[in-house]
Amino acid sequence: MSAPGAVLLTRQPAENGGRGPGAQLLLALISGGYAVGAALGWGSQEIAEIMGDFGLSAAGILAAVSCYSYARSIDRRERPAWLLFAFSSLMGAGGNAIWGWYEVVLGEPVPKPSPADFAFLCFAPPAIVGLLVLAKRPVTRAGWVCLGLDSWLIGGSLLTLSWSLALAHAARTAQSGAAGSVPSAALSLAYPLLDIALVSMVLVLHFRRSETNRSAVNTAIAALALTVLSDALFTSPLLSDGYQSGQLLDAGWFAGSLLLAYAPWGARRMHPPPPVPAHPRVERAHSRPITGSLPALTPYLAAAVCTLGILYNVVDGRKVDRMVVFTGCTVVLALVIRQGIMLLDNIALTQELAQKENHFRSLVQGSSDVIMIAAPTGTLRYVSPAAAGVYGREAEELVGTELATLIHPDDLGRVVHEVRRFLAAPPTEEPTTRIECRFKSGGGEWLNVESTVNRHQGGLILNSRDVTERVRLQAQLQHSAEHDPLTDLPNRALFTRRVRQALTGRRAGDHSTAVLFIDLDGFKAVNDTIGHQAGDELLVEAARRLQDSVRAGDTAARLGGDEFAALILGDGSRDRGAREYQVHEIADRLRTTLSQPYRIAGSEVRVAASIGVAFADPGITPSDLMRNADLAMYRAKAGGKDRVELYAPQMQAEVVRKAELAGRLRTALHEGEFALLHQPVVCLATGEVTAVAAQTRWRSAQGILFTPAEFLRVAEYAEGTAGTAGAAGSAGRPAAAPDGPPEFAGGTPSRAAELGRWMLEEAMGQAAERHRAGHDVPVAVRMTAQRLLDRAVPTASVEALLNRHGLPAGALVIELADSDPRVPFDELERRLAALRRLGVLIALDGFGSGYAAISALRRLPVDILKLDRGLVEGVVESARLHKITAGLLRIANDLGMQSVADGVDLPEQVMALRAMGCTRGQGMAFSGPLDEYRLRRALVRGTFPVPGGAAQPALAGGSPGGSMAIHRGSHNETPVPPT
Repeated sequence: MSAPGAVLLTRQPAENGGRGPGAQLLLALISGGYAVGAALGWGSQEIAEIMGDFGLSAAGILAAVSCYSYARSIDRRERPAWLLFAFSSLMGAGGNAIWGWYEVVLGEPVPKPSPADFAFLCFAPPAIVGLLVLAKRPVTRAGWVCLGLDSWLIGGSLLTLSWSLALAHAARTAQSGAAGSVPSAALSLAYPLLDIALVSMVLVLHFRRSETNRSAVNTAIAALALTVLSDALFTSPLLSDGYQSGQLLDAGWFAGSLLLAYAPWGARRMHPPPPVPAHPRVERAHSRPITGSLPALTPYLAAAVCTLGILYNVVDGRKVDRMVVFTGCTVVLALVIRQGIMLLDNIALTQELAQKENHFRSLVQGSSDVIMIAAPTGTLRYVSPAAAGVYGREAEELVGTELATLIHPDDLGRVVHEVRRFLAAPPTEEPTTRIECRFKSGGGEWLNVESTVNRHQGGLILNSRDVTERVRLQAQLQHSAEHDPLTDLPNRALFTRRVRQALTGRRAGDHSTAVLFIDLDGFKAVNDTIGHQAGDELLVEAARRLQDSVRAGDTAARLGGDEFAALILGDGSRDRGAREYQVHEIADRLRTTLSQPYRIAGSEVRVAASIGVAFADPGITPSDLMRNADLAMYRAKAGGKDRVELYAPQMQAEVVRKAELAGRLRTALHEGEFALLHQPVVCLATGEVTAVAAQTRWRSAQGILFTPAEFLRVAEYAEGTAGTAGAAGSAGRPAAAPDGPPEFAGGTPSRAAELGRWMLEEAMGQAAERHRAGHDVPVAVRMTAQRLLDRAVPTASVEALLNRHGLPAGALVIELADSDPRVPFDELERRLAALRRLGVLIALDGFGSGYAAISALRRLPVDILKLDRGLVEGVVESARLHKITAGLLRIANDLGMQSVADGVDLPEQVMALRAMGCTRGQGMAFSGPLDEYRLRRALVRGTFPVPGGAAQPALAGGSPGGSMAIHRGSHNETPVPPT
């Protein structure tokens, strides 16, 4: 039995529970009480007649009312059947009521025939039609013919037997009797004939009943069968002559009526069960009602009954009745016709099956998939011809082979486990499964095969296809997703997964595992000088060197750009110091290997390597371990590059501290915590203020004033290291902020650019206010070459600021803060020339400190030459610096440029520079950076005292004329006194 059938059967009692055993017990008690009363004669003849007539009439009325009520409560195809059952029961009740009218009310014998006989005759036809309504209707003409033949086979057989036993005697009596006995004889024949028809329908319905509400239909059939049985006993010669109302025979009719009344309500309505997948041959039997009407033995049983009827007459010595002969012949004829139809149907079915077999054989043989049938023992019993094209082996060669011998040994255990699990699962829950394994081909290589497996007579059907190319493509895609396309080293995702495996696998307790982060110093210069193609070649060679330098079990990876990493698995050593020394040696060897010259495009290229090392401390996560290695690598770069640095916990603490400071810096930029100070530029001959140099300061929450070199270095380092643990390395990492004077040197571009815009606008705005107050002093603003070339600060914006504030052209001096050789001089020259056309003066700041200063002086349009403070500081003490400074000043004078000395802090420096021909100076010898109020006071005063011997600077400390000690600044900007 199938699983759905088992489930259905287990649920049937719950669905057919009906009203429970109480109603059935009550029905049995009432029927049994009636039978006992009838068997005992009811105590008197009068009560027996009442119970035998009106009792049966009441039971029939109850059945009619029940069937009618049920018919009104349903909206289905069987409603007419229950209405016909109600009418049939009503006719039976009417006949018993008429019978009681004669016997009980009038006290007269019931005449023959009487109206009651006609009512009883109307009982069977509606019941027969109702049963036909409930039966499955044939879908073809042949089906209707078979239904009629099946009915006649049963009815004719019963008629033959009944005629031989009783009906022939009644017919002869009707022929030889007096007038008036013919209607009585006809009635006596009508009862059994209708009963035979009703029995035929009952038997036919048993084989062809509908699945809808089967419980109620079965109960109704049982009720009609009990009524027909009572009718058959009543018409027999032994009981019909001596029958009286109230006898035991009435108990059968009474029980049949009660059972019919109980049928529609005593059981729950059943819904059609869900279709269960069946074999195609079974589906064919259901779809063709010609062969599925009756069981195969029914026609032969009908012929046997006819034969018994004829033999009864022969054995009894009586002449064979013509009615028996005629009926038997018709039954045999019906049997012959029925068998002929079955034969034709079988021939058609055989042809259809042959066509389907040929069709499926063509599909199997023409399919590109290999179809194999394996016996329960694992032996291949059938292999489709596609095996030659897929496996390179003929199908005949594979038949008889053990399937296990064709599967790769590494896959065999998994395949056997899956097959056993599949065969143990219920077929309805898991009709198929899919298995992928390696299959041995005719050439000896292993093919990746995917098979869909189905059950087949205890064995398996395998529908297999070659998926080797798909598996190869998937492996290639997986490799591409986990490896760097340029160097073919593992990428960041695969490296992170291997670090996680090293920390969580069987090496979880080994804390000697280390991660190395490697950055190539100077790689960006390679890209900028000889091109990106050469840079890619260098990266490939560096990756090869790194791969060759690590052990077989370790992992070398490229994280992005010029950043590489290596996972050095631990050796289980408990000596942390020895392990650190060993890994440091490995890292130093890698550094040396990666720093060897590279032969790229016929040229020798050199880069260095900065390496950070971090160990897997207890409880550390993969992301934290990689972050620690990255921090150590940044510390190696900040410490001079081309070195190895081990991670220490204070590195993270420093990053956190600087990140907090950078966060406060960003907040300060938006909340206006920056201030703009100005330092006077004084004529060394007269002490007159000729210009003011703008300088930014940030006042922190602790009241500390930070210079640009300080707060930009903090912002750059914090933002540069905050995202290193999770971001891929790049070829162009931001360099450490320089200690030089430029306002925008180094730093993160976003912060520096935003601060630069604010400084330029604020400086020009304050200059405009001083101009309106009568102080026509130019303001100098420091800008880097990168800042000048930034598209966010076009020449038009500078011109717009001058026009908006109403400043004259010479009111702005742009101090070019650095001379980076990587800056394209052509573009910088064009930008400076455009600014000069607006009337803006160009000053070359920090002259004498960079190797590219002479090139900048030669190519760029410069108006002012500003000496680096490094030259000024030693101009008095060092004769060598004195000569260099004097030579540079002569160059400026020969080129017709103004000269400004930065960092003039001592009177001796003022006199020495003036003697060399320097025209202007800036430093603590005159004044430090001033806020707007003190600057206005200095401008009103107009001049500063120029030392001729031991001079005191003006405006030192609080008030003009006050005194303050002279300090040597530690930064490029002149130190500022507290304000």
